[in-house]
Amino acid sequence: MTDRRRFLQLSGASLAAASLAGCGGVDKVPTPGVPSSRFDEDSTAEDVTEGIDLSGKMAVVTGCTSGIGFETMRVLALRGAHVVGTSRSIARAEAACREVIGVTSPLQMDLADLDSVVACADAIRSINAPPDILVCNAGYLGGSGEPQLVNGVEKHFAINHLGHHVLVNRLLGRLYMADQGRIVVVSSRAAYRRAPEAGIEFDNLDANRDYSDRRAYGHSKLANALFALQLGKLLRGTRITANALHPGVINTEIDRHMSGFLQTGFAMFAALGGTKSVEQGAATQCYVATAPQLGATSGRYFEDCNAVTVADGHLHNEAMAERLWQVSDDLVKDYLVTHAGPDYNDYEKAMIEWRKAREQ
Repeated sequence: MTDRRRFLQLSGASLAAASLAGCGGVDKVPTPGVPSSRFDEDSTAEDVTEGIDLSGKMAVVTGCTSGIGFETMRVLALRGAHVVGTSRSIARAEAACREVIGVTSPLQMDLADLDSVVACADAIRSINAPPDILVCNAGYLGGSGEPQLVNGVEKHFAINHLGHHVLVNRLLGRLYMADQGRIVVVSSRAAYRRAPEAGIEFDNLDANRDYSDRRAYGHSKLANALFALQLGKLLRGTRITANALHPGVINTEIDRHMSGFLQTGFAMFAALGGTKSVEQGAATQCYVATAPQLGATSGRYFEDCNAVTVADGHLHNEAMAERLWQVSDDLVKDYLVTHAGPDYNDYEKAMIEWRKAREQ
């Protein structure tokens, strides 16, 4: 009887994990006007970057210590980029960077603490080179079953969306200086499978009603996708692109806050072939960050290394994306800067003045 009960419990965990992962058919088609790739769900991050030389470029990867964040940092460094990797723990960021072959720099950043985000952005801006690639990879998935707030805003929304909103704002002036800046936002299929039916709940950002962890996670991932959509619109005519993506269902540390029941389910789901490997999971963000053919592609959503248009949900709702941007700006207005052009650091300003003096 005990073995049968245990089997039923584990089977239930696996089914619950599959449900959280978002199984089921969704109406989606290739996005018109975006170059298609030869890569698919089985491709790895090394596959999609093979032959690409990132020497002389700088990349920033948030959440670099494990999972697809670490793999993204590893592969971008392998291809020659100087990669700045961030983590809430500077000790973990340093340890992760030591494991990577190539040039890496660890920085501390807690996306729940906007002062920490500003300090990290300032440290990146002080480097005597502009970031060419910014991968907004770090993410939070809770498991308490109860809403938690950060500065009055539901925790998933605050960390996954608002923290990155501030980081991008603070680095945008530096990205303008890159030959071709790329902002890559890691969203999820949860954006259209688990988000509220009405989309972004502007009147419920404190999760005062209808709370569940997976609903809140889907809500924040929809915000990620809409953020990239609006950013792509705002950056038209510049050399910077912004795109969102679903990396795939991967059994990584993002489930560390979930119940043991669901963690067991994810492990079983992975063992049954229901998930991607970490190497496969990092492929789409590495592809979007580096593929030469995507130099003019912006405001799109990618799955399995190809842009797709999803009929379900609000991924492509431009009016909602614009409103989200305005509301987000208002929520974090004390941490934002206004951009009037390239954001030269003190070293570069001194060099400009020195050149002017020589010319006189």
